[in-house]
Amino acid sequence: MTELKSEPDRLATHSSHGGLGGDFWGGLAAMLVALPSAIAFGVTIYTPLGGSYAAYGALAGILGSTALGLVAAAMGGTKRLITAPCAPAAAVMAALAIGLMRKGVPIDAALLMLSAVGLLAGLFQVLFGLIGLGRLIKYMPYPVVSGYLSGVGLIILTSQIPILLGVPTGTHFWPALSGIAMWKWQTIGVGFVTVAVMVGAPRLTNAVPATILGLAAGAIAYGGFAWADPALRVLAGNSQVIGSLGGGGMGLFSAFAGRLTAIKAMGLADLPALLMPALTLAVLLSIDTLKTCVVVDTLTRSRHDSNRELLGQGLGNLTSAAIGGIPGAGQMGATLVNISSGGNSRRSGLIEGALSLLAFLALGALIAWMPVAALAGILVVVGVRMIDFGSLHFLKARSTIFDFVVVVAVVVTAQAVSLIAASGVGVVLAIVLFIREQIGGSVVHRKTDGNKIFSRQTRLPAAMAILQRDGDQAVIFELQGSLFFGTTDKLYSALESELKTRRYVILDLRRVQSVDVTAAHLLEQVEDILAERGGFLLFSHIPPRLPSGQDVQRYFDEVGLVRAESRAKIFAELDNALEWVEERILAEAEFTRSEEQPLELHEIDLFKGRKAETLRALEACMEKRAYKSGEKIFGRGDTDDVLYLIRRGAVRIMLQLDETQWRHVGTFGRGNFFGEMAFLDGQARSANAIALTDTELFALSRKQFDALAEEHKRMAINLLEGLARVLAIRLRYANAELHVLQT
Repeated sequence: MTELKSEPDRLATHSSHGGLGGDFWGGLAAMLVALPSAIAFGVTIYTPLGGSYAAYGALAGILGSTALGLVAAAMGGTKRLITAPCAPAAAVMAALAIGLMRKGVPIDAALLMLSAVGLLAGLFQVLFGLIGLGRLIKYMPYPVVSGYLSGVGLIILTSQIPILLGVPTGTHFWPALSGIAMWKWQTIGVGFVTVAVMVGAPRLTNAVPATILGLAAGAIAYGGFAWADPALRVLAGNSQVIGSLGGGGMGLFSAFAGRLTAIKAMGLADLPALLMPALTLAVLLSIDTLKTCVVVDTLTRSRHDSNRELLGQGLGNLTSAAIGGIPGAGQMGATLVNISSGGNSRRSGLIEGALSLLAFLALGALIAWMPVAALAGILVVVGVRMIDFGSLHFLKARSTIFDFVVVVAVVVTAQAVSLIAASGVGVVLAIVLFIREQIGGSVVHRKTDGNKIFSRQTRLPAAMAILQRDGDQAVIFELQGSLFFGTTDKLYSALESELKTRRYVILDLRRVQSVDVTAAHLLEQVEDILAERGGFLLFSHIPPRLPSGQDVQRYFDEVGLVRAESRAKIFAELDNALEWVEERILAEAEFTRSEEQPLELHEIDLFKGRKAETLRALEACMEKRAYKSGEKIFGRGDTDDVLYLIRRGAVRIMLQLDETQWRHVGTFGRGNFFGEMAFLDGQARSANAIALTDTELFALSRKQFDALAEEHKRMAINLLEGLARVLAIRLRYANAELHVLQT
């Protein structure tokens, strides 16, 4: 798999062969990989019911491969994906079969319950797809999945090694391992040859799947032993081979009819006991499938539809259970072989399913002679490969030791109790892992003092001096992640010291992913503490919709955090909150602006101290203009080069990002100027200027200024120096804010 992953271009080239021919060869190669494993999985599931049920299991594996290949490929949401019986399904179903036998459940009832679990698992997968869980299931934490799959691998090993040793059916792992007297050397030989060839074949050739070569080698070894031992040449009563499948088509139709009869007899009273195994199976098969889909996307530069794929998988498992097959999922090995062999569409999956059926109909007699030990050898290799030995690396670092504990806990639960219990442990530990990650990170992305960052309201030097002096009454916290019961203590610890000295606490929520009632209650307490000192709690950038779909502002209203009489306020942007705080600080400092009367030219800071004669000449070149609130002064792309000086009112500069979105660049008040960029460089306007209130302006065009400069050169130089000085001051403030935001 590593080689395939590292060569997506080579795989893309193979799959681009396209057409029916490529799909046929891809489907054929996938069938050669999937069918032997499917037979082995079926034998594993049904052998606990008795040695005579090995043939029944082989037939169930073939039927499962056929149904899954045809239905899941036709209805799923991933091209090139091969769906077939898989190891996780074999482990869950075999464990259930063993449990039923230990409880003394009759064989017929056990067969029915196994079918019911497959049906329910398919129904659960269809439900997952319909309600959109496809995108969530694949985000199961890696340690949980690793532990679960390693547990499945160990279960397969412990169930197959007794078969590989040839001990009597029903002998458990440890008694089988210690009971050397019960071992059959022919069975061990067949299994050893199968394992050796399956492991070593890829080093010699990739032209034929290793599973096929291993199975063929095991069959040849069995033939050699049968040549020396006549008892092995008899099919009836021979426990070392699968045995008669019932004969081609008759076996298929009788199995289908028998399964329909059993399903009709199923009662509602039996369902509750099967729900948990079915849910466990559905989740595990869904994870297995979606992991394979992600790999397919990477290799083929495509994008699968998770929810549609779960629908297809569910329908495939429903069909498989209905006709007597075993459940399955998107198989990694068969899918990669399909892609590398030319499979380029869903037809390759359909062809794989159809060829599985044809192989059964044409080769049923040969399949009956397939050595059980060879199938066990194949599954031993599969089981070992499912164990995630890489998780041992978690022990190397203290930060990942808990992840290793999670893996071990899931594995131990799977071995000591059951896979069903392991699924419960896995879900609980997934929640613990999530909470640990949330608690481990900081909920505060950045903290900034109010005298180091300012609103986009461009103010006069006197006002800025006050804000730099008294602005530390405010503090801005940019929060991140999830605000829930696990992080409220961290949030309060970050806010606690500030509540004693600040009057204004601004919480910027743009990076917040979720908020629960515990966090809302904490924020209500913060508001009360601030209110006791006459302070305010301000919120900005509240997301209209969180990833969960939660409307935070409405949620705050519902829990009573933001009320008409409260001292908590909500602002659309951080800039609006800063501007509101700045206005209060300036008002408390008794900074008055006397905006009722328009400024005269000599009252504007830019021209203070200039000669009256010079100012009269300059004013003669200027035009006085008035704009109503909301009226546009100039727009982006306009070619005028006028410099505006504000006599009264305020002007907001807005930059258009797209057809519907605008960005607030800055706000200029009485005594300030704007429009200097076009005045200095003669280029078109880059933004819109809108009168925020009723506004009166001085307007000086570049043409008028150049004409005036011919007579009053010193005045022109002074004006340009004044513009440069103010622009330098603005730039310094901007640099200071950038420095704060980067630290």
